[in-house]
Amino acid sequence: MWPYHPDLLATPVPRYTSYPTAADFGEIATADYRAALKGAAGEVSLYLHIPFCEQICFYCGCNTGRANRRQRLESYLAALHTEIETVASLLPRGVRVGRIAFGGGSPNAISPGEFAILTDRLADHFDLSDPIISVELDPRTMSRDWAAALGAAGVTRASLGVQTFAPHCQTAIGREQSEDTILRTVDWLREAGVTSLNFDLMYGLPGQDMHDLEDTLHRTRVLGADRIALFGYAHVPHIVPRQKAIDATKLPGQRERFDMAAFGFSYLVTHGYAPVGFDHFARPGSDPLAHAAMSGKLRRNFQGFTDDPSDVLIGLGASAISSFPQMLAQNEKNGGRYRMIASQGQLAANRGILRTADDQRRGAIIEQLLCHGRARLDTSHLPAARERLAPFMERGLASIDDECLTIMADGLPYARTIAATFDRYRGETPGRFSTAV
Repeated sequence: MWPYHPDLLATPVPRYTSYPTAADFGEIATADYRAALKGAAGEVSLYLHIPFCEQICFYCGCNTGRANRRQRLESYLAALHTEIETVASLLPRGVRVGRIAFGGGSPNAISPGEFAILTDRLADHFDLSDPIISVELDPRTMSRDWAAALGAAGVTRASLGVQTFAPHCQTAIGREQSEDTILRTVDWLREAGVTSLNFDLMYGLPGQDMHDLEDTLHRTRVLGADRIALFGYAHVPHIVPRQKAIDATKLPGQRERFDMAAFGFSYLVTHGYAPVGFDHFARPGSDPLAHAAMSGKLRRNFQGFTDDPSDVLIGLGASAISSFPQMLAQNEKNGGRYRMIASQGQLAANRGILRTADDQRRGAIIEQLLCHGRARLDTSHLPAARERLAPFMERGLASIDDECLTIMADGLPYARTIAATFDRYRGETPGRFSTAV
């Protein structure tokens, strides 16, 4: 379905959940982050990071650790409660919270009671405007009590880390979970009031073939996922040491990965899902993400594609990133240092970047390309864009008409690579990223 041009996919590129990317962060002044919080207005969103998992998967690049030391976990939650109070006290009167997302790690690595206390703490200190609440979950450690806690908190959106249903692939990546485990979790979540359920899936896994992928997509569809995120596995053991447990000799090659991505796209769009951006899919007519894509309101932030309209996302917890129009700020990554800083009532953000006017313009172009497949360019960007995009335009993957850049249907798998041509930092800070497909 898609033309394969390996030369255009040779350079690893960011996923662009922000611009500039986290690879471009440096030290920031706490005063700048404080000023951004004090300058917030209207409706904002919250993200809370729970950096713990009951079991650690070999493939995972998230900031997470084993939840096997109760004292460390309880100390972390106490620090998080204090950070909630500290940050909330700096927001101006009238600022409301419209979205709350819990991620990790696995939020269900803590107990249902601890989750309930955490949500109560948010309600005590923030002005909650009937927020849409979402949570990432590990089906292996899901329980009926956890589902009840989610229902009591008003959670309506959940994302399950499924990755694959193929047993040999599960063993290879250290995430073994039966279909019955997934089914039971789905049933509990539906009973608890979750109306938008996402499955995270991956292609390019060790030992995975096209049949494995097709079987996983079929089972996902039958289980009734409202959304699907289909990612290519990023094997970067030099960055994520735990990935050294994965046998790299069994990973599919670049062409196989490309064919898997193409097959996954074709399968899902012919089985009732609408494409959302380049690697997400949602049921049209029922899921808000599909509606956002079709109405031109799709956005992109640190959670990926979203229908969240807010320009301010406040991150809470170790390594959590906050996004403001004028800056990006990341909390201390190390859990021990985070606990020490936050528990003393100090702001934990110590890395990030101030976004210049040019950063904001380029960020808008990148977001529009990834979300909508087109973007209007400033006249100042046009000459350089025509030169950098010539290889894509010559092969019918992109076009520039007047000041509008459009990614053609055949160019969809090259979207990140095309977007990267507007990233001025890649020449200055060449980071190590995953392959484009």
